[in-house]
Amino acid sequence: MFDIIGDIHGHSDELEELLVKLGYTVKNGIYSHPVRKVIFVGDYIDRGPQIREALHIVKKMTETGNAIALMGNHEYNAICFNYQQKEGGYLRKHLIKNITQHYETLNQFMGFQREYDDYIEWFKTLPLFYETEKFRVVHACWDNIHINYLKEQLVDNRLTDDLIYLSTIKGSKLNKAIDETLNGKRIKLPDGFEITTKDGNKRTKIRAKWWENTQIDIDYCKISIELIENLPNLIIDKSFLFKKHYKETEKPVFFGHYWLDGELSLFKNNICCLDYSVAKKGKLVAYKYDFEKDLSSQKFVSINCNN
Repeated sequence: MFDIIGDIHGHSDELEELLVKLGYTVKNGIYSHPVRKVIFVGDYIDRGPQIREALHIVKKMTETGNAIALMGNHEYNAICFNYQQKEGGYLRKHLIKNITQHYETLNQFMGFQREYDDYIEWFKTLPLFYETEKFRVVHACWDNIHINYLKEQLVDNRLTDDLIYLSTIKGSKLNKAIDETLNGKRIKLPDGFEITTKDGNKRTKIRAKWWENTQIDIDYCKISIELIENLPNLIIDKSFLFKKHYKETEKPVFFGHYWLDGELSLFKNNICCLDYSVAKKGKLVAYKYDFEKDLSSQKFVSINCNN
């Protein structure tokens, strides 16, 4: 049986409190449960006050078989931020925006360069998704076409050094598959519209519900994962939409990434997001999964952000 935990972003106090609430005990610095295991959906770093501590907990649990840790977009970005190109520079450019996003991690590893380098190497070993006969887990989006392609390309669902380089080639099949798996699907807004994200960045695209049927008429408000004021009340041109969606008849799928707030709830009986913005004074959230086909909002467990 599994406890699936959403984005941590360097909040180790909340993580430890959540693990205790879920029935895990700590021995020699390692949390374990007699009959359950954790699956972490990714995004362990950046933003929070205890990044090194959070990584230590997650990595130790993974190494001892008490957890499975997936890659999030922040771990992927950190790899690319440190991956030097032969022709000079890095796969993820050291722009102000990118440095700012990764600043808390860099700052908290000041004086611990070797430890930081070791964690970057560990990030490379993290699988991009997890699947059994009963359920699926991914950081942001389970698109069956992308996942099947990645199963063919990756090694045990993991990136290699060569694949990391190839994954940054804009427009390639691998680039799109990894981007949407770790960042989700986005829909372009009509010309003249833009939104401001919780990080203060301007965007002309919205994060889209990849489980909504786009073969029927759908507007921007209904397709947007985030509740955003002043979205255009317009039916979306189908040429802007993805062709296939995650159906209600498919296995339950768990993911994070989307900075939800408010009451803990399911999008559908098989669609469960576990990111409730702990890094923005929200909650750190888990789902106690016991292989039920229809998920229940009664199975959420959460801890309020302490700092």
